[in-house]
Amino acid sequence: MASTADFKNGLCLEMNNDIWTIVEFQHVKPGKGAAFVRTKLKSLTSAKTLDKTFNAGEKVTTARVEKRPHQFLYKDDMGYNFMDTNTFEQIMIEEKLIERSDLLKDGQLVDILIHDETETPLSVELPPFVELMITYTEPGIKGDTATNALKPATVETGATVMVPLFVDQDTMIKVDTRDGSYSERVK
Repeated sequence: MASTADFKNGLCLEMNNDIWTIVEFQHVKPGKGAAFVRTKLKSLTSAKTLDKTFNAGEKVTTARVEKRPHQFLYKDDMGYNFMDTNTFEQIMIEEKLIERSDLLKDGQLVDILIHDETETPLSVELPPFVELMITYTEPGIKGDTATNALKPATVETGATVMVPLFVDQDTMIKVDTRDGSYSERVK
C-alpha cells in the first residue's frame, strides 16, 4: 500500500483489475477545500490512458514490477524474441507491448517490465536514444543547411525518420525513441 504522498512518475498501481503506471501527477491545494492529486495513468496491459483524481492521503495498492535487462534477438511471425542477459532464457513478446518497435535492431539492449507475482511481461522500454544507419535518403544539395527543412530517411530497421537536408545515406544517426525524431549525427 502507498499513499498519494508517495506518487512519482513510473510508480505502478493495481486498480480495476489492471496494472497502471503513473505518467504524470500534480498535487493541487486549492484555497478552499481539501487537497487532491491529479494523475495521468497508462495501462501496462492495454496501453489505454486514464485521468484520475485522488484525495490527498488516499491509500492505493502498488503493483510489484521488476525491470529486467534483455537483448533483442529476432522477430518472427509469432512476435519479438528477447533473451534475458542474466539467465539467458528466451522470451517471446507481442508487438502491442513494445512502443516504437520499428526502432528495434538485432542485439539491442532493452528493459522489460515484468509483473513479480505472475511473471508476465508488461511492456518493453527501449533506451532513450538508439544509433541507426541510414539506408536510403535523397541526396542533400549544397547550401541547404541554412533552413530548418527536413527530408524522410529510411534507417536499417525499416523505420522512416525525418532528418535535416545535410544528412546523407550511410550516415549513423541518433534517434530519440520517445517520439522517433532525429537527434544528431554520430561521429
